[in-house]
Amino acid sequence: MGNYPAIMRSKWFLPLFSLGLGVVVLAVSWVGGSLGSGLVSLAILAGFGLFILLAGRSETIRGLRGDGRDERFAQIDLRATAVAGLVLIVTLIVAGLTEIAQGHSGSPYTWLCAIGGLSYALAVAFFRWRG
Repeated sequence: MGNYPAIMRSKWFLPLFSLGLGVVVLAVSWVGGSLGSGLVSLAILAGFGLFILLAGRSETIRGLRGDGRDERFAQIDLRATAVAGLVLIVTLIVAGLTEIAQGHSGSPYTWLCAIGGLSYALAVAFFRWRG
């Protein structure tokens, strides 16, 4: 499957990543004085990871998890990533404009829009140069 690392094709990658992220959220929540919300976040992320691990018969779950990926799922993933990116960009633009309309600077939304726009332009240039 191209340059897709073998570790990410394991059925264990996404569940362990979810658990690891849950532990990180717990730690930073604890440091920030919100141990309770950190424990809730850990439970949610660990539960999601367990669900993904145990729901392995579904082609969709196997594709998300990594162990059921093929070229067709790679294209589905690419399109889904583009849709998610578009939704995030529109959300950031609306949030930034809302902040500006309320008399605020628009930050951090405007910064995130700038980072997204710059990274998109650089990626287009890179893939154009590479291909």
